[in-house]
Amino acid sequence: MVITGKLFRSMVISAANTLYSKREEANNLNVFPVPDGDTGTNMSLTMSTVSKAENNLPVGECAEKVAALMLRSARGNSGAILSLFFRGFAKALKGCEECTSEELVAAFNRGTTEAYRAVMKPAEGTILTVMRVASENVAEAYGEDSSLDIHILFEMFVKSAEHTLAQTPEMLPVLKQAGVVDAGGFGFVCVVKGMQDALEGRAAEVAEEEISEEKLTGEAANFADFETGDIEFGYCTECIVDKNEEYLGEDTSGELYDFIKSIGDSAVFVDDENIIKLHIHTNDPGAVLTKAIQFGSLATVKIENMRNQHTALKSGAEKQSDSSTAPKIKIEKKYGFVSVCMGEGIKNMFLDIGVDTVIEGGQTMNPSTQDIIDAVMKTPSEYVFVLPNNKNICMVAKQAAEIVKERKVVVIATETVPQGMSAMIAYNPDAELEDVVKEMKHAMSMVTSMSVTYAVRDTEIDRFKISKGQFLGLVENKIACVTDTSRACMKQLIRGMTGASFVTVFYGENVTEAEAATIGNIISVKVGGGCEVAVLQGGQPIYDYIISVE
Repeated sequence: MVITGKLFRSMVISAANTLYSKREEANNLNVFPVPDGDTGTNMSLTMSTVSKAENNLPVGECAEKVAALMLRSARGNSGAILSLFFRGFAKALKGCEECTSEELVAAFNRGTTEAYRAVMKPAEGTILTVMRVASENVAEAYGEDSSLDIHILFEMFVKSAEHTLAQTPEMLPVLKQAGVVDAGGFGFVCVVKGMQDALEGRAAEVAEEEISEEKLTGEAANFADFETGDIEFGYCTECIVDKNEEYLGEDTSGELYDFIKSIGDSAVFVDDENIIKLHIHTNDPGAVLTKAIQFGSLATVKIENMRNQHTALKSGAEKQSDSSTAPKIKIEKKYGFVSVCMGEGIKNMFLDIGVDTVIEGGQTMNPSTQDIIDAVMKTPSEYVFVLPNNKNICMVAKQAAEIVKERKVVVIATETVPQGMSAMIAYNPDAELEDVVKEMKHAMSMVTSMSVTYAVRDTEIDRFKISKGQFLGLVENKIACVTDTSRACMKQLIRGMTGASFVTVFYGENVTEAEAATIGNIISVKVGGGCEVAVLQGGQPIYDYIISVE
């Protein structure tokens, strides 16, 4: 028994379908009762593009395609870890026509190693533990009996993963207290069970219309949709090319780069190990695409008219497509900034203090790796700083930074909006890179982040017994108080503002201006001592208040 490329593709599609059907169960395993339980959604979105891998490829090539697709679709820490597991899996199968038992064991181990490398301080009782223990057990069994076939090895892997998942509450006290298993580990078990189902001839299926509910960023188009003749000046042409075998490896496609530079301007070119990502402003996007397919197959294509005119696309008959203004992407300065946030007011504040590109996202809506890559590419600077402003986005941001080759990307691992804003305010455009990073990190360490949100389910955690609908006061993302009203929550949080010099309150979409003003007055009276209090409309969902205390 071996795993062919066709079978592997069926296995990962089955895994994606299984994960999709179980995503809400994974979401509901979130330890904290705040409305950010999106582990299942993030992992499902990460796998939602795997069906784009071509059929009938050798297993090594298929695994590489799957890994590349997942890498760009990855969302949240759990999605990033899952994508890295499959990247390691692909590296182990590189060059393989088919996957044998020996190669499967190696792939499990390489996938686990790749995932662990991305986490600086891995904790026991997480998705990583589930991966590692299952991989170790299968490797040990195969070492004792190399006659074990793929069916038996996969069954052993799944059973070991399930057993380890059941033990995660004993490894992480916070899981035991909440009465749940690890959400990421649960998602991973769903993935490997889905793969096993396909291996055994019972692949999981999900209706196509259901899968399409989860919309990923980016617009894909077929090569046949594009005219190669002369077109009006000003077309912004972008595409991602999955490399042919002869061009695999980094910096192998200089001929293509030289060509696109010769027929336009504002060229951005990423020559990664498995893919090429290019951007060019040109008179002839058809020529770009014709040249590009000499190096591989077109995964995505986007053409935009920078003068806001309609783009004529032909595939037998002429079609019309909406067009939008796309500014030229030229390097205009040394430093630029990308920030992730939610809420129109918070977005505008980031733009006012110097951020170039804002990605809409945060709790319940983590941007993908590709979202961050796209934002970086739109930022007209030599160095691009990325401010995730959310702990669950930091890993994806770092993953995006590794992929981008044409810009120097620096991720400042801000975990809250106040940290991001403090870092931006400390930015000195005249300083050297090392000093800029140092000052921004120092500034974010000097701010205390507070917030008020609500509980989405009943639970008991730390010293708190929480009922669904109650309000939660968070300090540095940890529950500090539980009350029945938002105002009562704020009053308790104010006790932790003693000695503050500056307090900035961003009020959310469900808070009135009058109520926010009242809260500001309460802070001024209670904190006193000349503390400056600013109350601003953030417009953010989920959180009634986001507070920066300095």
